[in-house]
Amino acid sequence: MNELTYTRCGDYYIPDLKLSEQPEAPIGKYGRMRQRYLKEHRPSLYSNLILSEKLYPHLLEIDRAARERMDAMLPRMMEAAGINEELKARDPMRWVGLMNTLKAQAEENIISELIFL
Repeated sequence: MNELTYTRCGDYYIPDLKLSEQPEAPIGKYGRMRQRYLKEHRPSLYSNLILSEKLYPHLLEIDRAARERMDAMLPRMMEAAGINEELKARDPMRWVGLMNTLKAQAEENIISELIFL
């Protein structure tokens, strides 16, 4: 059994608690979105994840899954919409507008499926 040590502060004994080491990888855009959602809308789950030291790995996994899904979804959506390199060379402004629309649609889908879950 792990023995807990305490530090005396005035009349109180405060436990010396330390978190285990966490990886130093950045959590990314989608991880930060998930963190904000949990903090604002699911505070009990957020607290449980923090106390069990599972929040950071959870946020890394959400960010990784969201980026992978975006990378897989965008080419399929481009093909379905007929967006290709020929259109990019012929009408670059239209291509940019269509690409921005597709990225927004893909991101909306990812956010509703992974972030606000």
